[in-house]
This record gives sequence, C-alpha cells and structure tokens, in this order.
Amino acid sequence: MHPTRFLTGITTSGTPHLGNYVGSIRPSVRASLTAGVESYYFLADYHALIKIDEPARIQRSTLEIAASWLAAGLDPERVTFYRQSDVPEIPELTWLLTCVTGKGVLNRAHAYKAAVDKNTASDQDPDMDVTAGLFMYPVLMGADILMFNAHKVPVGRDQIQHIEMARDMANSFNHRYGEHFVPPQAAIEESVATLPGLDGRKMSKSYDNTIPLFAPREQLKKLIAGIVTDSRAPGEAKDTEGSALFQIYQAFASDDETQALRTAYAEGIAWGEAKQILFERIDREIAPMREAYLALMNNPAKIETILLAGAAKARQQATPFMATLRHAVGLRRLADQATVAPTKSVKAALPSFKQYREADGQFRFKLVDAQGRLLLQSCAFESPKLAAQTIARLQREGTAVLGELAHALEPLTVDLAELDAALTLFSAPA
Repeated sequence: MHPTRFLTGITTSGTPHLGNYVGSIRPSVRASLTAGVESYYFLADYHALIKIDEPARIQRSTLEIAASWLAAGLDPERVTFYRQSDVPEIPELTWLLTCVTGKGVLNRAHAYKAAVDKNTASDQDPDMDVTAGLFMYPVLMGADILMFNAHKVPVGRDQIQHIEMARDMANSFNHRYGEHFVPPQAAIEESVATLPGLDGRKMSKSYDNTIPLFAPREQLKKLIAGIVTDSRAPGEAKDTEGSALFQIYQAFASDDETQALRTAYAEGIAWGEAKQILFERIDREIAPMREAYLALMNNPAKIETILLAGAAKARQQATPFMATLRHAVGLRRLADQATVAPTKSVKAALPSFKQYREADGQFRFKLVDAQGRLLLQSCAFESPKLAAQTIARLQREGTAVLGELAHALEPLTVDLAELDAALTLFSAPA
C-alpha cells in the first residue's frame, strides 16, 4: 500500500508572514513527521513570475521562504524539498494538461474573474493587464500537484477551487490516455484556513497588511499594536466575531487559552492589553525559531545545496513518470514504430530480458535490444524468483517503477526515453 502523499508550496513573491506560517508552514512541518506520509514541499518561483517582475525580489523571497521552512523544523532528509524551477518536468506537464483542460474551466478561476470584474467595473477592456500567465495559473498549479500524484494538498478555503480544477485535469487526462493520475483532495485546517491581516482583510502581501514571520521582537510588538480594532473602551464588552486580533490569537493558542481570551472580551478587556497577550503568545512560539532563521539567511549557499539535492530527489520520480506520460500521449521515438506494427511476413525483432546465474550463485537479469545492446542491468538476487518478480514489474509498469526499484538495478547507461520505449513493448497488446 502506497503512503499518503502530501504536497504544498509557497509562492516566492515576498517575505513569509504569519498567515503563511499558520496556514502552510506549520501544518506542513507537522504533517512531515506523521508516520505513513510522504511529503513534498516546494518554492513556487514560476508562480511568482505571474505577478512579480522584480528578479531580485523573487530571489530574496526564495531564500527567505526556504529559510523559514527549515527554521520551523522541516527536515530535508525526511521529505522532498525543492524549488519548482529546478524540475523541468513540471512546465512540460503543464503543457500536456493545457491540452486536456477546457477554456471554460479556466474562465471560472477566481483570480482571473476578479481581474476581469475589476476592469469591467471601471469601464476598461475586460482583459486589460491580464496575462496568459494569470489565466493559466490553475494549470501550472495542477501540474505541481499531479507531477507527484499528491493525495492531499493543504490550502486555504479560497484555494479549494484550484484543487477541484486539478481533479478535473486528472480525470480528463485519465479518460483520454488511461489511469495515470490520482485526483487530489484539499486538506483544510478550518480554524486557520485564512488568517486576517492588520486591517482585517486576508493577510496578504498584495494588501501590504502582513506581519512578517521572523520580524524582530520589537517590530513584531509594534505591528501587533497596529492591528485595527473598534472604538470600544476598556470595560465595554467586545465581540470576538470579526475581530482580526482574536482570530490571529486563536491560530496560535490552545483551546483553553482561546476560551480565556473569549471570556476577557466579554468582560471588557482593553484593546492594548489584548494586543499584549497576542504579542506574548506569538513570540513564545516564534522566538526559538528566529535564531535558526537568521543563521540560514546568512548562509545562502547551504540553502542552495539543500534545494538542489531536493530537486534531484524529486526528479528521480518526475523524469521516469514524464517519460511514461510522453509515451501515453504519443510523443514516441519513430524508430520504434516498426517494432510495434511488424509486417505479417517478417517478424520484428524485439527487446528481451535475459536471466542468468553468476559463478557466485547469485541471479541477475539484463534487458537487451533487438541488436543485443544492453539497456538495463540488474543487481544480484538471492533467488531466480525475486529476479523474475522484478522483471514482471518492469514489463507491467515500465519506467514508472524505476525509482522504487533503484536498489535492485544498476545505474542506467542509456537514454531514459529509449528504455521507456523498449519496456512499453512488453505491455502493448499483441
């Protein structure tokens, strides 16, 4: 049984804030420690290009977000932690998904509709300043998710639509080309799905209403003091409903702590005192991570090494899977056409597996092409049965299982697409 795959990313468009922490970073780190979970975390720098045209800002944000995740406890040895742009299979998959996604589906995407509605309301051309990148954003997000066949994707409630679109893409592709994708599901932590910012709207870099995650202690205190509240005086009962201050506190506090502040609201706590309580509660959680964050920010080469190692790990899965998908849609080597449809009078030569026993008593196998050239070589097996079972899986599932069988195979010496074409012939109908 395969483990549950958990995937999430943060767009590298600015400094990570408390909303990113409680909505993505913290639950992601917790999930990575759960038994039976396979975790994928990425820095969505391709997504950042949709709305940011400042190269230095994207580079700085990539460093800050990577440092934040690592400082919060993400262990790159336990998970697959990578930069989106280091995995070229993702934009290639985006194109394949583009070709099975209806324009009408993308017309309904929230971000695109909001841009069109804003232009229409001001009597402008509906598509003024709307790039194809903004319009296609859901397809790139779908590729991020489907590249690793993630089962669960933690998102805020405002992002559920994108997960539903990814499900549609998976189903559309599967209907045309066979079962390749797992339709993903959104995972929402209801109490922190969307954190309010300083002005009560969703905490967002777009609104400039954020509280930076690792702001210095005094800056954190000053920002919290600036959270918008109503004009009720000390001693007057206050509503928790709609209170940005209370909602932020609830995202950090235990149930007992939350109840205590709710009671204090009802009893008329002064806003200044409530803000001090919020500040102390946030700082208690964030302060221990702040030192690790600053050390990482001062060592960008270390982060770069971690990200490149994560990309190599991601591509161990993405490369063979992409080869399978390319073959599924018909992007195949023409030289293999003759072996797929031989003439009746001449039986086409085919690749073949050869199983044998070494002088040391161990069993091995190799895959050779029609001319006897080596395509794949196994490691040693203790029994012919184990070798045969591995051959059967390769014949049945092709290059999709190369990563899983890496321990049983010698490093490849041929092009992966060539090997994929050869293995596909074993599962092709006669």
